[in-house]
Amino acid sequence: MVATRNDHKLRELAEAMPGLELSPLPPEVELPPEDGATFAANALTKARAAHEATGGPAIADDSGIEAAALGGKPGVRSARYAGEDATDAENLAKLIGALAGASDQRLAYVCALAYVGADGEEELFEGRCTGKMAEVPRGEGGFGYDPAFVPDDTGPADERTMAELAPEEKHAISHRGRAARQLAEFLEGRG
Repeated sequence: MVATRNDHKLRELAEAMPGLELSPLPPEVELPPEDGATFAANALTKARAAHEATGGPAIADDSGIEAAALGGKPGVRSARYAGEDATDAENLAKLIGALAGASDQRLAYVCALAYVGADGEEELFEGRCTGKMAEVPRGEGGFGYDPAFVPDDTGPADERTMAELAPEEKHAISHRGRAARQLAEFLEGRG
């Protein structure tokens, strides 16, 4: 079970870990607030809560974007950067505004993926994807900050944003894809 109700995250994790059956968090399970200082702390807190509520193994993700010019912000506040109930578009607009005119346009996507097994065993996996801010948001794929994130991994001549990549291209280089592959390898090694 994945400790999320975010359909985008659940779909990306399922696509990045084919062969593993992932189900969303049951509606009656309440997750604690994401008030940790790190992505890892938030992911572990959510995975522990889901495991305690269901008794089964749980996976939880906490992820976001860090801007070098902003000292790593929005970081763990990425989903709430423009306010507690902000939309993806509002968060993206705030980041674009904050980086307008900044000489350093470097960004990094970070994902912490926590696993709590049925026996309470805990494991943590982290994936990173570096890139830069696009001059203008582009693309229809992905979610969140993807329309403005140009990944380094596609090469210096490729100016496509994460939102312009095919899903399999994105999963091959994304922060969530990298963390998910580590988790999948760990689970396969146990089976």
